[in-house]
Amino acid sequence: MISSMTGFGRAEGSGEGFRITAEIKSVNHRYLDLSVRMPRNFAAFDPEVHQLLRDMLTRGKVDLAVTLEEEAVTGTLRYNRALAASYVRYLREMSVEFGIPDDCTASRVAAMPDVLTTGTGDADDSRYHEALMDTVKRAVENLIEARQTEGGKLAEDLQQKLTGLEVMREEAQQRAPGVVEDYRKRITVRMQEVLSGVPLDQERILTEAALYADRVCVDEEIVRLGTHIRHMKEALDQGGAVGRKLDFLAQEMNREANTALAKANDSSLADLAIGMKTEIEKIREQVQNIE
Repeated sequence: MISSMTGFGRAEGSGEGFRITAEIKSVNHRYLDLSVRMPRNFAAFDPEVHQLLRDMLTRGKVDLAVTLEEEAVTGTLRYNRALAASYVRYLREMSVEFGIPDDCTASRVAAMPDVLTTGTGDADDSRYHEALMDTVKRAVENLIEARQTEGGKLAEDLQQKLTGLEVMREEAQQRAPGVVEDYRKRITVRMQEVLSGVPLDQERILTEAALYADRVCVDEEIVRLGTHIRHMKEALDQGGAVGRKLDFLAQEMNREANTALAKANDSSLADLAIGMKTEIEKIREQVQNIE
């Protein structure tokens, strides 16, 4: 199954006296770029959360936000004396250094982070572990489901575009031999006009036509383009993390179309090459979204 790199997932979990919410979103990125924001209580679990994301996702810029809601409980009020002393010392140093009033009060210091904390006995952050990991996993699973849904739409659209591209390629393949024949006819008419009655040198005409054919022949480009189209369709049918492969194939398809356009010395063939380039560019834009 094809997956997009764009999606959103959300999950909630709970434990005794607390509720955890995990929201995760992802957008296009060449590699896997993780950004994780969690409460300070979960700092010890950060490496494990990152590993979970790396195990479940392959590409994309991924942002995970985890929030914790705890019920109000009665318990012990803790005073971090050393931290309070540090706040006071640095506030006074700032007052002297910058020449600003020292408005340090006990209530202001008490409001500083972690100076006063509440708890029910000894703090035990491990109680969050199971609920946290389960919630994050379910959020990622929901993200993956959303990405697969979007990926299915992308795959369907790409298959349609590849079918349209193949039609233009076949038209170019049919038109290519006629370009040399049209040139041979034009050069024959011109030589007849110039020489007016003098017998034409058919060997010279054939030589000129052969030289022209070497310059404008797009057979190789058209054949290679067909091969790339087939390989891209096969990759879409195969599914999985094929985004990089599809991107490479799209670049090669664009290369062949560029070469064909550069060689095309015929308006109808040039129009087909431009049409193919336009369709390939649309394909390249869509491919950027695939994991």
